[in-house]
Amino acid sequence: MEYRIEHDSMGEMKVPADRLWAAQTQRSHENFEIGVGIETMPAEIIHAFGFLKKAAAITNNKLRPEKMTEEKLGAIKAACDEVMAGKLNGHFPLVVWQTGSGTQSNMNSNEVIANRGNQILGKKLLHPNDDSNMSQSSNDTFPTAMHIAAVLALEDKLVPAVKELIATFVRLEKENEGIVKSGRTHLQDATPIKFSQEISGWRSSLEKDVELIERSIEPLRELALGGTAVGTGLNAPKGFDTGVAEEVSKITGKKFVTASNKFHALTSKDELVFAHGAIKALACDMMKIANDIRWLASGPRDGLGEIFIPENEPGSSIMPGKVNPTQCEAVTMVAVQVIGNDVAVSMAASQGNFELNVFMPVCIYNFLQSARLLAEAIVSFNKNCAVGIKANKEKMHHNLHNSLMLVTALNPYIGYENAAKTAKKAFKDNISLKEACVALGFLTEEKFDEVFHPEQMV
Repeated sequence: MEYRIEHDSMGEMKVPADRLWAAQTQRSHENFEIGVGIETMPAEIIHAFGFLKKAAAITNNKLRPEKMTEEKLGAIKAACDEVMAGKLNGHFPLVVWQTGSGTQSNMNSNEVIANRGNQILGKKLLHPNDDSNMSQSSNDTFPTAMHIAAVLALEDKLVPAVKELIATFVRLEKENEGIVKSGRTHLQDATPIKFSQEISGWRSSLEKDVELIERSIEPLRELALGGTAVGTGLNAPKGFDTGVAEEVSKITGKKFVTASNKFHALTSKDELVFAHGAIKALACDMMKIANDIRWLASGPRDGLGEIFIPENEPGSSIMPGKVNPTQCEAVTMVAVQVIGNDVAVSMAASQGNFELNVFMPVCIYNFLQSARLLAEAIVSFNKNCAVGIKANKEKMHHNLHNSLMLVTALNPYIGYENAAKTAKKAFKDNISLKEACVALGFLTEEKFDEVFHPEQMV
């Protein structure tokens, strides 16, 4: 491998000749060999740095044009566009497990943008600290990148995925409107319910989750940029913070504003905790929905068997013909990961000391993993399972009329205790509720038929 010599305030470093990063990135790359190639800084954060560095350069050009000249601005904008588009992802090698402020990733961004800008210009004009990082600090850029990445992940990926699944459930509700089945509580038989009502519970849960996530996005729109090192805004010109927020909004097409209190913005991660709580709520509901569906599809002969789901792949290497609810299993595993991530996000957010939180990389790593995994799992679950759900009407009808809890319909006519005796006799003697009720002398056959209508109990 060929190398070139780069330098920073600590001296010279050998850097791979074909890489755009420089000395500070190389130091971090060598000093933190933890999860290399696996747990690298999320691409969403890298792209967010492209957004904020471009916005910062545009704002600096307006506020201090003698330093951020048109020539420098043009080169930085071009380099940032490539970062934003993911074209330079291979030049961001740093792992999550680095300094807790994300300083090395900020410098990785500064170095790549400066070096790529110089390539575009054909001369060495841009300096990573003086130009790419002008009016900024790692302490305000990294939390800004966190918020930008979080908003984009939720608005552009997670919420649309959930809305697609909601649309599927809306369709299934309409298709299954007239089907009555046995309800279940405590995993035991309960009174009847329409299948469409059961589906509506899934749909409504997801609608509530979307509402919670959308509420949680609003605090994430506040950006720390402009606070610089400790929140005082040292070395940033007046109006830089509001100007950058406006430019980020234009570049991303999302609404962002400057944080009203930069001391809070640098040290507290409560907005991310709040938003991840909404993500966790969605994970909990997806766990419940996926479990319901695989229980209802269990069988095909010795389970509940009340619905059919798509058969996507063989389910066993030894049992021919076996097919498993694999999409449900994937969703439930992702839900477990998200719930675990919530602990990491919460613990990381609790570690703010004085003017800075130094657990930011692990905080956003887990946050973005949750949003990404859950969005992709929901898309897969919808496409490969939910859209193909079909009611097994015959099995539902059989289970409904075999349920002892239909006896609840007799309460107004024979009373709770006599109804309980009827159910127990039917179960003990393996006879129908009608046969038990008549045998006990509580109702005649004619009266039983007159008052007993399971389909009207919904």
